[in-house]
Amino acid sequence: MTDAVVLVSGGAAVTPYTDPERAAASGLAAGNTMTALRTHFLDRGIRVFTAPARIGAGEVREDVGWQGFSEVPVVLPAEVTINAVGRVDDAGVALAGFLRWLSAEHELGSFSLVGHSMGGLFSRAAIREMSGKGPRVDRLVTLGTPWDGSVLGDFLDGEISEADAKGDPATLQIFTEVRPYADANSQGAAAEVSRRFLRGWNDAQAGVLDGIPVTAIGAGYFAAATEPRQLWPHDGLVSLASGRADEVPSAVLPRVQRHSFPDHVHSIFFADAFGLPWERALTWDPEVFAVVDGALEL
Repeated sequence: MTDAVVLVSGGAAVTPYTDPERAAASGLAAGNTMTALRTHFLDRGIRVFTAPARIGAGEVREDVGWQGFSEVPVVLPAEVTINAVGRVDDAGVALAGFLRWLSAEHELGSFSLVGHSMGGLFSRAAIREMSGKGPRVDRLVTLGTPWDGSVLGDFLDGEISEADAKGDPATLQIFTEVRPYADANSQGAAAEVSRRFLRGWNDAQAGVLDGIPVTAIGAGYFAAATEPRQLWPHDGLVSLASGRADEVPSAVLPRVQRHSFPDHVHSIFFADAFGLPWERALTWDPEVFAVVDGALEL
């Protein structure tokens, strides 16, 4: 059995370092992505940690944004903190450094990783970075990870357009908001979640996941149309097909189980924005957590 589970948040997410005993004392204890899943694992007696992440380089002391946190008891150096709006490979270097630190600090030889959104890409980059050097990664679970492109990346790249929204008000609203958000915040991440970029990046990862069982979980609440499949259905940021890694070649992803939650959205941010209960988010639903448990053989 794996020694511990590490939760890895995604693009533009701010997450404090937490261990089984310590977390942010004010606000959401592990940030607005991983708090519910962390609580689930702790309630089951599973040793769980969260990887620190922030917008831009630096340390994680607080998140003053929506559903944020403060009073972080353990602040780790910037070198082992993910820049959640930077390049995927750079995030992988930071995450690998964090996992090595965690292994030494807590005498852990192996981990299972659960990555939300770009956290799945960061996890894959870290696995490649640690190849042959340890610590060992036993399993990888991804929640809404853009394995093969994203709504944001593909729209910015011109591979999907307003016409593909088929008049759907929610999707048109998302299209309207992604460009100014990316212009204001991205330090490389937005350009690396397009299908065009990721298909090349995926090809370069062939062999990295050999021997590691992967579970890819996708969502598709927004389902106003069926084509193009690159977009429909989607969870607000990632298509169901991309979240499930449906078109990722076996040379890249040799051992995979795929799961669908067609009535779920990407995160509690999207649930809140579109009037849904938080439990309809991949990151907050006990039914999703049960699939994660099964994938990790817990």
